[in-house]
This record gives sequence, structure tokens and C-alpha cells, in this order.
Amino acid sequence: MNNKFRIIKNNNIIIFYILGPENIKIERRVAITPDIAKKYIAIGFEVSLSENYGEHLGFKDREYKALGVKISKDEKEIISEANVIVQLGLPSDEKVSLIKENQTLIGILNPYNKKEKINILVKKNINIFSLELLPRITRAQSMDILSSQANLAGYKAVIESFANFEKAVPMMMTAAGTIPAAKVLVVGAGVAGLQAIATAKRMGAIVFATDVRIASKEQVESLGGKFLTVEGDENLETEGGYAKEASDDFKKKQEQLLSETLKKIDIVICTALIPGKTAPVIIKESMIDGMQSGSVIYDLAAIQGGNTALTEVDKVVIKNGVKIMGEANILNKLPTSASSLYSKNVFNFVSNLYDKENNKIYINLEDEIIEKTLIK
Repeated sequence: MNNKFRIIKNNNIIIFYILGPENIKIERRVAITPDIAKKYIAIGFEVSLSENYGEHLGFKDREYKALGVKISKDEKEIISEANVIVQLGLPSDEKVSLIKENQTLIGILNPYNKKEKINILVKKNINIFSLELLPRITRAQSMDILSSQANLAGYKAVIESFANFEKAVPMMMTAAGTIPAAKVLVVGAGVAGLQAIATAKRMGAIVFATDVRIASKEQVESLGGKFLTVEGDENLETEGGYAKEASDDFKKKQEQLLSETLKKIDIVICTALIPGKTAPVIIKESMIDGMQSGSVIYDLAAIQGGNTALTEVDKVVIKNGVKIMGEANILNKLPTSASSLYSKNVFNFVSNLYDKENNKIYINLEDEIIEKTLIK
């Protein structure tokens, strides 16, 4: 076989199986909604789901069946028959053992932290696509799961932090006096950070932001935020558009700027992440000591270690009256919206693999999108 191409075909139809969440307490999102199931079937795929796949989100089996989706009690059988298998995360060990050579697995597979399990799949010659690895190019925007999910996470982090802030957020002028607008600092102006800025501004807060990437200054200011500039800024942006680790000198200057700024801030939204690495600790304990009692920090980087020195996953830590919050999966609080966007992203990715005219899936390694997301 040509090393640049792989072809997947099963007689006259491609069987597409969507794995459900392993544990809805940990992950409530699903990888296919009824409207997207309809699209797969329309282009010639056979779609199979296990019973009660989306019941917890109000997607009934009968709704999927009416569209032509096959609902099965025997998950082992449909895994073994499928050409393409989709799930949000890596399947359980039991399900991994059922996946066979030349099947295709697509999902958010966390390749940096799940190397051992992924290596098992690679050795079995399974085609593994991890959608976090999508290149940041224009053609991949409709497939970009990190952006779609981060948008929702940035929005929800603001809502959660405002709900835990025991003062009004917008400025209010009353006969009894004026209540000043809350001051919000967004740490990290990527997709989640920019959505957090936009949401906080819409709700009447005064918003500041900081980021190691110089290019983000214009984006922050276009949303009405004030960009905090570290003297002697470095350009800490990778070619792929992600943040990279800062130098010790930059970190020291950033620390001094943040220490002074945080004394006047009411709410902090932390979003700074470096792909494949522990989240940088940007807000030190001494900085939190200097914050006003009643302030709130929401740390979206909690699951990767956190951007504050005191962040604990799924706990509210209180230090000198400051609440530090961070959840393992904030999108569990917006599972229907998150599922809708994720399923659209996956459909667009699969469409890029699919040759409708010949009813084949081509894994074309000359396509940057396919080459970058395929784990080899």
C-alpha cells in the first residue's frame, strides 16, 4: 500500500459507531446529536449507537431511530463491525481490546497523558485520530474542537465566578449611592480567555487581561478589555498559534505586574495552558494574600495543575477570604451545547476523510489536517 494513503471500506456502506460516555458523572457530553446523525446517514454512513446513548441529555433512542440510526444492546458486536468509532475520550480497556486492525478511532484522546494505552492501539495498526492535534489553519477551523469547547468554557467560567461573587457586577447608580463595577482580570487570552472577556464586558464588568503572546493585545482591546503589558514583552507564541513557556526574566516581570494589579481585582479567570505540559503557576500564594477578601478566582487550568498555587480540582479553596475554584470538567455544566458543537466538529473532520463518490475513507497523509491528527 502507498504509505501516503490508507483506504477503509466495508462492502457498500461505512459503519459508523459512536461510543457513549463511560461515566456520566465524569463526562456528560456525547459525540453525536440527532441532527448530526441525520447528516451522516444522508451522505451514506450506517450509524450505530448503544441503548440509552443520549438519554441523560434528553436525546431519546426513538429520536435517533426515526432518523435511521441503529440502536443495539450488543455493544461488543457493533464495535467489532464498525469501520469508524468515535468517542470523546479514550475507550475503557475492555473496549480497546475489542478494536481491531484497520479500524479508525476518532476523539479527544489526550495523547500527551495516555501514551501507554495509545501505544497499544498503534501496535494493533488502528488508525487513531486525536482532534486536539488539529493544526491551526483556516481549513481546519470548522473541525477545531479546542476552540468550540474553550468558547463555552470561557463563558461558563465567568458565569460561575459571578455566581460566587457576593456583590453586584455592573455599576449601579441608586438614590442610596453608587455601586462600582466589578473589576475582572483574565489570565490568558486564547479562545477561552477572549470569550471570558466578552462575557464579563457584556455583564458590565471592567475587564483587564494578560497573555504572553503579543498578538493577543489587539484582540483583547477589540473586545473592550485593557491589556496589561509586561515591560520588554517577548513573543511567546508557537508557529501553531499556542503559547510557549516564558523565560525566567519574563516570569519575574509578569509576577511584579500581577502582584500590584491583583490588589484591585475582584474576579480572576485563569485560562493559561501549554499543550502537553503542566499548567504554568502564574498566581502565587503571596499574590492571593494581597487580594481583597470576597474576591473570586476561577481556574480553568485546574485539571492540568492550575494557574494558581492553591488550586484544587473540584474544590473551593478559601484563603484570606478569597475563593479559588476549579473543576475537572466545566463543560459538564453545559453538556448539550458542548455536545452540539463537538458533534459538528467531528462531522466536519470525517467529511474531510470521506470520498462520497466512491464511498471510501481516504487517510491521505499529504493532507496537513489528517497527517497532524493521526497518531503514528
